[in-house]
Amino acid sequence: MRLYEEVIRLFPEHLRFLWKNTAEEGAHLQEIRLRAQKPVILIIGGKEVYPDSSGRLTEDFSKARILPYEELGQILKHICRYSLYAYEEEMSRGFISADGGFRVGIAGEVILNPDGSVKNIRYISSLNIRIAHEAKGAALPVLAYLYSGRRLENTLILSPPGCGKTTLLRDIIRLVSDGNEIAAGQTVGLVDERSEIAGCFQGIPGNDVGMRTDVLDGCPKQEGMMMLLRSMAPQVVAVDELGSREEIHALEQALKCGCSVLATIHGTSYEELKQKKFMEPLLNEKVFGRFLILEKKQDQFLVEQVRDRDGNILVQNL
Repeated sequence: MRLYEEVIRLFPEHLRFLWKNTAEEGAHLQEIRLRAQKPVILIIGGKEVYPDSSGRLTEDFSKARILPYEELGQILKHICRYSLYAYEEEMSRGFISADGGFRVGIAGEVILNPDGSVKNIRYISSLNIRIAHEAKGAALPVLAYLYSGRRLENTLILSPPGCGKTTLLRDIIRLVSDGNEIAAGQTVGLVDERSEIAGCFQGIPGNDVGMRTDVLDGCPKQEGMMMLLRSMAPQVVAVDELGSREEIHALEQALKCGCSVLATIHGTSYEELKQKKFMEPLLNEKVFGRFLILEKKQDQFLVEQVRDRDGNILVQNL
C-alpha cells in the first residue's frame, strides 16, 4: 500500500485514473518510461508492459497508449511541485528527486554555460521514473563476513548494472548505522551523488539508511568525501559506483583518517576488477578486506562470491 500511494502521487490528480493499475504493481514496478508522442513503457519484474488508453496493462505493444507532449509537461510540473525554476540546479545533473525516494531522469535540449558545463535542460521530451525498492534484510546473509571480530572491513561490492549492488549497499549501511548482532552502531557518512541510495527529497532520506547516517545528497563523490571528513567525523564512509582517480584519492584520505569504507563499482568478476587501472593503488595496497561479487539469476541478485583482501574465495552463492 505504501508503494501504491507513493507511485500514484507522482501524477496530477486529474490523471491518476490512468495510473491506478500501474501503481498497483508497485512491489514489482521498476521503471516508468515516458516519452513525448511515444508509447508509455513500464518495466515490471524485468519485462516491458504497456498501459493502454484506459490505463489497463498489456504486453501487446500495438495497444500501448501514446503519451501526449502536454501530458508529459503536466507530469513533470507536478513532480517539481509546479516550480521548475526551483529544480533548475537538479535538472542540470540530468535528473530530479521525487517524493518517495524516486529518481526521475530527464532528457531534452541541453543549455550550456560559457565554460561548456551543463546549465539546464529545456524542452524536456523524456522522463525515466526509477522506482526505489528497499530490501531490508538483503545484507543479513553477508553480514558475518563483513567483520573481523567487531571491526568492519573495508568492503567493495562488484556487479554489472541492475544486479542489486545499490540495494545491497543501502542495507549494509542501515545495519552498520543502526548496529547489529555483531557490532554496535557506527556513524556513517554517505555521499549519494545520484540520489539513489538514500532517495532524499528536500534533504530528507526516503529510504532507511540508519539512525546514525549523515547524507550528502547530489554531491560529487570526491568533494563529498572530503566535506564529510572535515565536518561530520564519520567512522564509516559510503559511496556508490567508484569510477575515477580523483574519487580514489578522496577515498584514500578517508582511510588515512581511520574511517572504514563501503563502496561499489561496476564489473562482472574479480579478474575484471584487477584490470581497472584507476583501482591499482587500492588493490596493490590490499585496502579492501572484503569483495562481494554479485550476479543476477531469475530477476534476483545473488552474492556469487565473498573474497578476502588477497582475493581468496571465502564463500560462494549466498
